[in-house]
Amino acid sequence: MTEKELIDAAITARKSAYCPYSHMAVGAALLAKSGKVYTGANMENASFTPTVCAERVAFFSAIMAGEREFVRIAVVGGPEGEEPLREFPPCGVCRQVMSEFCGEDFEILIATRDSYHRLTLPEILPFRFNESYF
Repeated sequence: MTEKELIDAAITARKSAYCPYSHMAVGAALLAKSGKVYTGANMENASFTPTVCAERVAFFSAIMAGEREFVRIAVVGGPEGEEPLREFPPCGVCRQVMSEFCGEDFEILIATRDSYHRLTLPEILPFRFNESYF
C-alpha cells in the first residue's frame, strides 16, 4: 500500500469520528506487516477520561485481530466538517502505545490531504519509556 493510499484511508476513517466536545475529528490508518490496514477515529466522552484517540482505536483493533508487527500509521485531523489543512500529530499517550508495539523503524505519517511529514518512532518519541526500565 502506498503512503498516499494509507493517508486516504485515514481521511476516510476520520468521517466516523465522534467528537461533540472538541469538534476535532481525527482519523488513523495503521499498516500491519501482514499488509492489512486497520483504521480508527477518535471517540469522545463527556467526562473526557474515557475518550480514545484514533491511533489507539486502530492499534487496539489490529492487536485484537492478532497483529503484532506494524510498518506505519497515517494520522489526519482538524476541525470537524473541514478538510484537514494542518498536520495533527499523535498525543503523548498514543506515542507511548506505538512504543509498546513498534520498533525503531516504525513510521508515522502526519498528514493533510495534500502533504505529509514522515517521522520514525525515535524522532516522535525520543525518550520513550519501555521494558528496559524494568
